[in-house]
Parts: sequence; C-alpha cells; structure tokens
Amino acid sequence: MKESLTVRAARVYDTPGRGDGVRVLVDRVWPRGLSREDSRIGQWCKQVAPSTELRKWYAHDPARFAEFSRRYRAELEDPDRAAALQHLRALAQSHVLTLVTASKAVEISQAAVLADVIQGSCGPAQSGQGPANVDGPMGAGGGSTSDRKRVGGPPE
Repeated sequence: MKESLTVRAARVYDTPGRGDGVRVLVDRVWPRGLSREDSRIGQWCKQVAPSTELRKWYAHDPARFAEFSRRYRAELEDPDRAAALQHLRALAQSHVLTLVTASKAVEISQAAVLADVIQGSCGPAQSGQGPANVDGPMGAGGGSTSDRKRVGGPPE
C-alpha cells in the first residue's frame, strides 16, 4: 500500500501555519511585494510552473480549470518540469510539503494541481480528480489543519 503524503497548497502572502513543513514557491515569478529575505519560503521551484502560454490562456478562469489541469499535467511530462516534479515528490516523502503561490484562488491554481499529482497515484498526464489539500479563504494562519478545505476541481 502506498504511504500517505501530506501536500498542501496555500497562498504565499498568508502567515505560515505551524504544520506547513517545507514551503515551496511554485510560481514562475517572485511574488510582488514580498521580500526574499522575509518570505518564509524554503525553496523556489519555478521550473515546475506552467508555461507562460498556458498561464495566459487560463487567466484563472474557473470555467477553464478542468482543461487547465489537463493541459498542465501534460506539460509536467516535459523533462525539466518532470525533474522538478520528482524533486517535489522526494520532499513530500520526508516532510509535510506546502506548495505556495501568489494566486488569490489557490483552489484553482497550479499549486492545487501539483498537490493532487504528488498525493495521487496517477501520473502527471492522467486526469486524476482526487482532492488536493488546499487552504481555505483564511489561509494557513486562519485555522488548524482540520479546517483546511479539500478541493479537487470545479463541480461538474
């Protein structure tokens, strides 16, 4: 049986929670207004971020999330992204992993897709609709881990 991994997605601007473990920024660009020295981010894994073309097409439109997720999972098969994804999987094997993003809608962000891919048994190109552990509107500082929402994608 596969060992259970704890992978979360959270907003980078929210106060880190005690149980966040290793916080990894998964955006291509550094978040606006956030100091690198005071960011409380353990690592920056920009190689795993979606392509600029996909990100611009998606524009965080909730109606496009399912297709974004499918296309992004396909992009994760690219050798550079696959290596970065493997690094995140390795981190998740030994730590609680919190994937952070500047997106206001974490539950429909690349961080949510990555959390689902890392936690799931499916490969990046499969359409695993399993839930990802995503912080709710209060963010990581807004409650305990039991308060966090479990989200897999938009309702059908």
